[in-house]
Amino acid sequence: MAAIPKRFLRHRILVEPYRGRSSTGDLYGPAVEVRCLLDEKTRNVRTPGGDVVVSSSTAYASPGTTAPPRSRVTLPGGRTTKVIQDAPRDSGGLGAPDHVEIQLE
Repeated sequence: MAAIPKRFLRHRILVEPYRGRSSTGDLYGPAVEVRCLLDEKTRNVRTPGGDVVVSSSTAYASPGTTAPPRSRVTLPGGRTTKVIQDAPRDSGGLGAPDHVEIQLE
């Protein structure tokens, strides 16, 4: 199936990819603007490590979008948060739009 239609990607977020830690704190790459559909709903999600945490928002973006865990994200309203995980969603030919789900703290 095709990617999520661009007309649904109504929001823009800034993603600063997490690059690791240094002696002065977390390191981030340059900010990248990502078009997405932002759903600011609180829900429980599982981290890549298996822990259950609370997610305040989920961004649905085009396939191929990357947002590594712990990346810094600035939402349209100016609030800054971090990525819990990004998960590619492939419909496997079932007719649903393919996309990347980015779960945010």
